Amino acid sequence: MATSPKPVKKVPIHLQSSQNRVYIKNGHIVNHDKSFKADIYIEDGIIKFVGPATDINVPGGVRIVDAANKLVIPGGIDPHTHMQLKFGGCVAVDDFYHGTKAAVAGGTTTIIDFVLPEKGESLVEAYDKWRAWADPKVCCDYAFHVGITWWSKSVSEEMKIMCEELGVNSFKMFMAYKGLYQLNDSELLEAFERIRSLNAVAQVHAENGDIIAKNVQKLLSAGVTGPEGHELSRQEEVEAEAVNRACILAHQVDCPLYVVHVMSKSAGIELARARRRYKNRGIYGETLAAALGSDGTNYYHQCFQHAAAHVLSPPLRPDPTTPAFMMNLLANDDLQTTGSDNCTFNKEHKELGKSDFTKIPNGVNGVEDRMSIVWEKGVHAGLLDPCRFVAVTSTNAAKIFNLFPQKGRIAVGSDADIVIWNPNATRTISKETHHHACDFNIFEGMVCHGVPEMVLVRGRICVEDGTVRVAEGYGRFVNTPTRPPYLYDVLEGKVQANEEHNGEEHDEHLNGGLKKLDLGALEIEIPYQEPISRTLLSMPGGGGSVASTPSGRGRVEGTRNMQESTFSVSEELDKSGNRSCIRVRNPPGGKSSGFW
Repeated sequence: MATSPKPVKKVPIHLQSSQNRVYIKNGHIVNHDKSFKADIYIEDGIIKFVGPATDINVPGGVRIVDAANKLVIPGGIDPHTHMQLKFGGCVAVDDFYHGTKAAVAGGTTTIIDFVLPEKGESLVEAYDKWRAWADPKVCCDYAFHVGITWWSKSVSEEMKIMCEELGVNSFKMFMAYKGLYQLNDSELLEAFERIRSLNAVAQVHAENGDIIAKNVQKLLSAGVTGPEGHELSRQEEVEAEAVNRACILAHQVDCPLYVVHVMSKSAGIELARARRRYKNRGIYGETLAAALGSDGTNYYHQCFQHAAAHVLSPPLRPDPTTPAFMMNLLANDDLQTTGSDNCTFNKEHKELGKSDFTKIPNGVNGVEDRMSIVWEKGVHAGLLDPCRFVAVTSTNAAKIFNLFPQKGRIAVGSDADIVIWNPNATRTISKETHHHACDFNIFEGMVCHGVPEMVLVRGRICVEDGTVRVAEGYGRFVNTPTRPPYLYDVLEGKVQANEEHNGEEHDEHLNGGLKKLDLGALEIEIPYQEPISRTLLSMPGGGGSVASTPSGRGRVEGTRNMQESTFSVSEELDKSGNRSCIRVRNPPGGKSSGFW
């Protein structure tokens, strides 16, 4: 437990302020590696003391907060947002003010947004544009990833400027959006090599854009125009293939890879396989609040607005067991973080795709509800313990993008981004009460146990007893330095994978006692999926029976579906109880195989 190295100085009462001096007493602090009882003293936005009340003399004029029977946790870090993003002729309605206000309301105190240059646009000019949008509006601290949406010598040169001068250490490549953002494999390899040379972090949107483009043509030609066509055109194996390919490409040039928004069992399996194959070295993954709290059956809803409001890429999956499966991956450290991919559009925007699903602006809400969804579906459901909750909602993102321990930890010297979390309270999610600018909430009506009763952003109390008081422009841009030790110490062999850094002890009991659940041996089903051509042949006129969907066409009833595959993987333990291999059971007629 850290304590203040010097006594807190007495300050004249006329110079003291309860706004920048806060004392939190009687709370139960939860960090990613341990939890303990302690008090916290905050001054000027920094944690100055963590320890027992007997070790500190609290100065006068301090706001005292009693956190008895509450958890005191690091503020959430959402590593994946798109505020006021231009997409398909629209602009996301959550700008940097509404988006960060919603974030703070839900317990997230730092976001990492994406700068996405247009094809041919300078990375530096795009960065300057995004900073001009964000700086006057943000209510909490923020950082940037930069998209590599085209490849050239100038892009490669500007990546160095991003890292060395502009505080960016991560770059996102797209394997989807053919003709817009998609890079081919050769370009991906060059980008990965460049990122490795800069000691930065590579990210990928992993979907096979060539397959998607072909499937879209077939579906539209067959008259499939509704939101269900979005998922049909980019089914699980289309995501899984790209995840596998990205991991192999990055490994070839020894580049750390972070796969954003892993949305399906199949993709999660491929990422888990890659982590085993490379001994947990260099591969990391994120899933979304949407994947944990919703599913793709919504694409078949009779109301177009409801169905279209759930469209994002990769899409939600119709297999209703997917959310729990993704949570198990988080519990076992096969996935490390949770984002929101917050990119919100209203009814009139979504209706641009009423007669063509490809014109539906992609994006859902999530930045406000992410923490509650993870607690409800993880901790309350018995799959995560509170320390793992902190890891996957805050600390791991801070480590991967080199913000730790400034962010993602309650310790002396860290930013006072703090949430007082009431695990016994409940709230009901609704568009009527959320702080987003959008007119739909994909988690509508969900009752969540666990409520952020007080939220401090750099020591400023911004949420208290359900009231949100934020200041536009209060947030700061936070540099993300290159060479995150959490990634590069492992890549360079300085520490073994899964060892802790910064002098912390390695916690051998990942996810607490819940690790003892048989999560590692969970059977993982990879769905068998009919080729699009065969699916279309079985639609009306082809002799098949069609599910009722907004467009009148869609997934075919009576054919093999996502739950009927016998392809699975399960972990086997060695005599010491360690995971030794993944056993694969192939479809009927195939041979069982194991690999290390």
